[in-house]
Amino acid sequence: MSLESMLVVAAVLFAIGLYGALARSNVIAVLMSIEIMFNAVNLTVVAFSRYVAPLALRQEIGSVLTGQVFAIFIITVAAAEIALGLGIVFAMYRHTESVSLTEANQLRH
Repeated sequence: MSLESMLVVAAVLFAIGLYGALARSNVIAVLMSIEIMFNAVNLTVVAFSRYVAPLALRQEIGSVLTGQVFAIFIITVAAAEIALGLGIVFAMYRHTESVSLTEANQLRH
C-alpha cells in the first residue's frame, strides 16, 4: 500500500467521523465519531512514520517506531476522553433520562 492510498483512507475515515460528530444528536454516536477521527489520525501518523522517516533513523532504531509511539499516546488520550465522556453521559442520563445533545444544556442548572 502506498502513502497516498493510506492518506486517502485516513481522510475518508476522518470525514466520516466529522460528519457523524456534526450530524448526530445522540451523545454516544458523537463519541464514537470522535473515536473514528482519532483512528484516522493514528493511521496518518503511522503512515507518515513508515514512508517519510529518514533512512538514517530507520537504520539507527532498527524499525520505524516513532509513528507507533505517537499512536499509543493518541490511543491513551482517546481512552481518557471516552472515559470522561461516558461519565458525563451517565450523569446526563440520570438527570434527564435521555442522551440527546439538545437536552445537554439542562445540566447547567
